Amino acid sequence: MERFVVEGGGGLYGEVEVSGAKNLALKLMAASLLAAGRTVLHNVPHIRDVETMRAVLDELGAPSEFYGSTLEIYGGSITSYTAPYELVRQMRASLVVLGPLVSRFGQAEVSAPGGCNLGLRKFNFHLDGLKTLGAEVELDHGFIKASAPHGLRGAEVFFDYPSVTATENIMMAAVLASGTTIVENGAREPEVVELARFLNAMGARIRGAGTGRIVIEGVEELHPVEFTVMPDRIESGTFIMAAAAAGGDVNVKNAVPEHLKMELEKLREMGAELDFEPGKPGVRVRVGDPAELSSVDISTLPFPGFATDHQAQMMVLLTQVSGVGIITENIFENRFQVAEELNRMGAAIDLFGGHRALVRGPRQLSGTVVQAPELRGGAALVMAGLVASGTTVVEGAHHILRGYERFEEKLSCLGASVSFETVDTPAIR
Repeated sequence: MERFVVEGGGGLYGEVEVSGAKNLALKLMAASLLAAGRTVLHNVPHIRDVETMRAVLDELGAPSEFYGSTLEIYGGSITSYTAPYELVRQMRASLVVLGPLVSRFGQAEVSAPGGCNLGLRKFNFHLDGLKTLGAEVELDHGFIKASAPHGLRGAEVFFDYPSVTATENIMMAAVLASGTTIVENGAREPEVVELARFLNAMGARIRGAGTGRIVIEGVEELHPVEFTVMPDRIESGTFIMAAAAAGGDVNVKNAVPEHLKMELEKLREMGAELDFEPGKPGVRVRVGDPAELSSVDISTLPFPGFATDHQAQMMVLLTQVSGVGIITENIFENRFQVAEELNRMGAAIDLFGGHRALVRGPRQLSGTVVQAPELRGGAALVMAGLVASGTTVVEGAHHILRGYERFEEKLSCLGASVSFETVDTPAIR
């Protein structure tokens, strides 16, 4: 059993540097399948999800090697077009190998995805998009099988919802398709913009990334490149909100303010003191007594709205400020699982209709044993442990390790008392 042990009390002070963006690194790794040769990625985080994607690529015949934070991927000798169940079930993002494989090789077989238990994250957008590009797609015994023996063809792809991974998958599929592909209502997240930059560096022709209309002109081939992964905006927001909840003075050195517009606006509305310059990396947050901050309402939305991946962290922050805040979750129906664990710690959170939470503060939380329900909820529980009295044990740490590199070390450098432990699970008789 893996767990984090947190001793509560005290503020956070100092500087912290976030790692490379998990949700970009994984897509760049998948995109490396589009070109033969050696792809070099810098600033790649050492996290469980990256290791899972490395295992997926290795199964396909694209081995990789880490040199510090630099990952080299050798995609010249693909020997399989099947991403196995035992790996894909661990991480839904594995589905993004589907587009590159069917685009370059004309065939792909990927297990229906797993990952965090956040509800019905439909993958029909991926399948319908590939069908629109001319692929034959079927779901057979839990596997998604796609084939395009004569290549993909450019077309207009319309999304009912701006799904990030579906937008990325179709972009990667379309770069080698014949003709022009237009993605309407595509996702605008920074990770989509950076993936387009990466693909263009490889020789693709993509314009409009970051808007709702992305135009991809197909090319005959791509070449491997060297690229640096941007800082992780979700990790940045986690440290910023942790500092606000615990109180203190923290400089998140390489946070990108433009990637956190709504989150920073809400923190300012609460009364947190923020220092940053548009166009320059770094966000400094200063909070004396969190109880002097005022509660706010938030609604999660696709970028540039308030990120669903920051919702659980904001829930913890709202337990420490004065007033009543309402959180409306518009992305995932199961993302309030962490509320039950926070209430066990003494929070006052009421849930309504499955997608709305009312959070009263300030509340003195008490340390206890809690269970991480998923990646971001797990990080939020570590945050809760920072502000709670006594000791908090966050079990299910494997969820957190999927997306945060050296989480306990970074928090400890800010003055927190956080440790990671691996303990034997008692046998059941």
